[in-house]
Amino acid sequence: MTDSVPESTRQTLDRLYEDPENRLTSLFELTPDDERVDSQQTVFKALANEHRIRILEALRDGELCACELQVVLDAPQSTVASHLRELKDAGLVKTRRQGKWTYYRIGDTAVFQLLDVAHALAESR
Repeated sequence: MTDSVPESTRQTLDRLYEDPENRLTSLFELTPDDERVDSQQTVFKALANEHRIRILEALRDGELCACELQVVLDAPQSTVASHLRELKDAGLVKTRRQGKWTYYRIGDTAVFQLLDVAHALAESR
């Protein structure tokens, strides 16, 4: 892997460190696991949509069926279903069937922490 490092980077490391090869090795150790990055990317992609954020915010008060979420979003069933599928695939919402109805709830309350942090960061600008 160290042979993939550009020569200009190697020269910079040579100037900065007594043992540039050791530093290079330690930098490669900082490389995050692909599976971890993929799972994080899935969650953030799911959060990167106004409708999905509105769904999550609506679910703060408890579970709702898809037809209720249609009212919240003022959107057709197909749109709501698409967004719910994305949220479910990301593990942000869970479902419960009752007869012919499917109810949606938050998969883990940590999602509210993410939303609150995003809001706080936006407010601090």
